[in-house]
Amino acid sequence: MLALACVWVRPLAAQDGPASAPSWADLADLADASQLVVRAEVKKQAELKPERAVGVAPGYTRLYIEAETIALISGSVPVGEKLRYLVDVPLDERGRAPKLRKSEVLLFARAVPSRPGEIQLVARDAQLPWSQQLEDRLRPILVALAAPDAAPAVGGVRDALSVEGNLSGESETQIFLQTATGDPVSMSVVRRPGMRPVWGVSYSEIVDQAVQAPTPQTLGWYRLACFLPQTLPGGANLSTDPAGRAMAARDYAFVIEQLGPCQRTRTPPRG
Repeated sequence: MLALACVWVRPLAAQDGPASAPSWADLADLADASQLVVRAEVKKQAELKPERAVGVAPGYTRLYIEAETIALISGSVPVGEKLRYLVDVPLDERGRAPKLRKSEVLLFARAVPSRPGEIQLVARDAQLPWSQQLEDRLRPILVALAAPDAAPAVGGVRDALSVEGNLSGESETQIFLQTATGDPVSMSVVRRPGMRPVWGVSYSEIVDQAVQAPTPQTLGWYRLACFLPQTLPGGANLSTDPAGRAMAARDYAFVIEQLGPCQRTRTPPRG
C-alpha cells in the first residue's frame, strides 16, 4: 500500500443535509489552505487493515481512495487524471465503511512532493460531495483569492491610536493590522458631531479617509471578520491618556460589531 498522508472526513451521507452545508467562511477556509481544488469521481476504495491504520479514532476506518479527475477548478500545481489519497471515515450503523464509489466529490488538497498523483487533503472535512450549487458558491471565492490585489491574510492588531478633533465629539481612530505578507492594512473610524460613525479599510501606506467598509461575504470581509480578535489588545493601544484609550477600544468594538460574526460550521484548517 502506498505511504499516503492521512486526513479525516465525515461520510458523504452526513454532509448532504442543509444543516451541515458549508458556510461562506467554511469554503473560504478550505480554499485558502489549498494548492488544489479538484472535482473528482471516486473509482475505487479499499479499507486498510487496523495494523496499517495507526491512530484511527474509535468508530472510524481508514480508506485508500483512487479517484478520477473531472476538472481542476483551481490549482497552483499540476494534477493528473488519476488521484490517490487516504481518508478516515466513520463506520455506519452496521460497523461498515460507507460506499463512496461513483460519488462525485470536491477535494481541497495539497500535492505530495515527489509522488505524482498523490494528494493530501487540507482538513478532516476537505472532501465535500460535489454539486453545481456548491461549485457556483465556491468559484467567486477562488477568483478573489487568486486576484493580484487580493486582501492579505491578517494575523492580528499591531497598533491602534485615537485622537480627538477640534470639535466636541469629533475623533479619529487608526488601527494598523499585522499581515502574513507584511503588506499594509489599516482600518479607520471617523466620528463627527451629529453624524453616524464612518469606518473603512486601507491597503496602502497612506491612510485615506475615503476608504470604505468591506461587503459581507467578500475576501476583504473574511480576512477581518474571521481573524481579528474580538476586543482590542491592550498592548496594541498606543493612546497614552485614559480618554484616548477608551475611544480606541470603543471604535475597535464598533468595527467588530459592523463586521458581524464569522459564521463557521467547522474548525478552520491549519498550516
